[in-house]
Amino acid sequence: MSYIRDDNSTKRRIGMAITYVVLILFAILAIAPLVWLAISSFKTSQDYQMNHLGLPKRWFYQNYIQAWKRGNFGIYIVNSVIYTACTTVAILILSFMSGFAFSKIKSKATKGIYGSYVIGILMTLQSIMIPLFIVINQVGLYDTKLGVLIPYIGIGLPMGVYLATEYMRSIPGALVESARLDGASYWRIFFSIIAPMSAPVGTTIAILQISGTWNEFMLINMLTSSKENKSLPVGIQSFAGSLSTDYGKLFASLMIGLIPMLIFYLVFRKEITKGVSAGAVKG
Repeated sequence: MSYIRDDNSTKRRIGMAITYVVLILFAILAIAPLVWLAISSFKTSQDYQMNHLGLPKRWFYQNYIQAWKRGNFGIYIVNSVIYTACTTVAILILSFMSGFAFSKIKSKATKGIYGSYVIGILMTLQSIMIPLFIVINQVGLYDTKLGVLIPYIGIGLPMGVYLATEYMRSIPGALVESARLDGASYWRIFFSIIAPMSAPVGTTIAILQISGTWNEFMLINMLTSSKENKSLPVGIQSFAGSLSTDYGKLFASLMIGLIPMLIFYLVFRKEITKGVSAGAVKG
């Protein structure tokens, strides 16, 4: 029996060792490009062309200052914050309210309307870009912030409604029924019971919208023409086009776009982990 226990213990240790090796390899693959980008952003173009992978001969901090000034990143970052914040807040509010109606309020129209949201998830951005551009142009919203926010909210809403609805369906209906018997309105039930209990899925929806809106490029590049309304990804792309051989400033502009998202994760990493984990378990 002791030989069997020793053999099982050895197999477990080998299995754990293999698991740790695989996890370490994946971690290296994920982190290495970021480290390389950060190091390369401090190189001059000549230094980068002569030494792609090594440390810079001289840490050229001016890349960030020059990239910021030439790329007008001050305006682009403010616009990205506006688009990301407004889109995320709007989708959270509309998703929670729609999810509550679809999951807890019985109606003959519920299934059909909810089905249209599910179909919306399957639609690709490329399939609606031309019709969307025509509509936005016809109603006079081209090259305006509102003309960007409305499509952003409309495109992100189906996934938000789907996640919120499926999560709220797992909340016991007896809570709603007992509150209704006590005389509570649907608004009171929503704000006092459903919304607080659905905070984990709200975190998941917020993460998806923040990362998606902050990094979105194709739609805003099509719906805007002036610098006053463009966002950071468009600024980075135009920077690469006009200074494609100035690798140091190009890499610095990419880091400028990454730093806000890294700060967001570091500040809210505990809330993000708790929200995603709780949402996955509950759903």
